[in-house]
Amino acid sequence: MHLSEKPSYPGNTIMVRPDGPLICGSEHDVVTVQDADGNLLAREREVALCRCGGSANKPFCDGSHKQNGFRAGQEFTDARSEDITGQNDALVITVKPDAMLLVKGPVTIFSRSGKSVTTRNRGALCRCGASENKPFCDARHKQIVFTDQ
Repeated sequence: MHLSEKPSYPGNTIMVRPDGPLICGSEHDVVTVQDADGNLLAREREVALCRCGGSANKPFCDGSHKQNGFRAGQEFTDARSEDITGQNDALVITVKPDAMLLVKGPVTIFSRSGKSVTTRNRGALCRCGASENKPFCDARHKQIVFTDQ
């Protein structure tokens, strides 16, 4: 799915696909994906990030969710929603080793259906597939001993 096929939200967005990846995009800029040391992994207008934990190309989605039976709904609740009105900063996603995706910058996170929507300036998103609060990280990566390998 591409940006033009999703519900329309201005600025930076992260779409939660049912049983699939996080589609991260920007209406006016690019999304920067970097490792914990600040090394550039991607600078794209749209990028698909793995949330099943099974990709051979972590942190990027390689379609493994289709083969490994990953099941995760797209709807969510968020008690930490923030007002991002008028903020234009770029979206930077930092991949923490063997852990979560740290999101920094004003972003609208939404389900593909458009039923779940929240706005934030920062957050931690699950990429191991085990969080019980998907798409947000609840630190279950420690319990399942998630690795980038």
